[in-house]
Amino acid sequence: MGLLSFIKEAGEKLFGTGSAQAAAPDKAAASQAASDAIVKYIRSMNLPTDGLTVSFDAASSAVTVSGSVADQQTKEKILLCCGNVAGVVQVNDQITVTNPVPDSKFYTVVSGDTLSKIAKEFYGNANAYMQIFEANKPMLSHPDKIYPGQVLRIPPQA
Repeated sequence: MGLLSFIKEAGEKLFGTGSAQAAAPDKAAASQAASDAIVKYIRSMNLPTDGLTVSFDAASSAVTVSGSVADQQTKEKILLCCGNVAGVVQVNDQITVTNPVPDSKFYTVVSGDTLSKIAKEFYGNANAYMQIFEANKPMLSHPDKIYPGQVLRIPPQA
């Protein structure tokens, strides 16, 4: 449980200038539309949860997410789904894990990064990049498709 920071301008474009913002006549409605868009995005990633609730506060650009998941990996992927959204600057984690294991680290991609470079930094082996790729699926569709400002999950080395 805690608070994670993200870069507001980086990430999936789920709301802001699109339908969630356009359909919302006030901040409360905009926040609800954004919350619904994030829940829909999480569900599209097929991440199993029990009692998932997501709320977006438009004034602070913060997401609060709660519910229960079976493992740490699923929790971390849900947090990344919430935070790697354009317009979100922080995620308040209130998710509980049924079978906890050591936490992963989080890394914000900078210009010039590759998964191999990141793997070398965290694991001492550039060839371990697939472990990072697998840890971030389905948010990553290809090992070469990362972008500056994106936050990645770096699991403990297997």
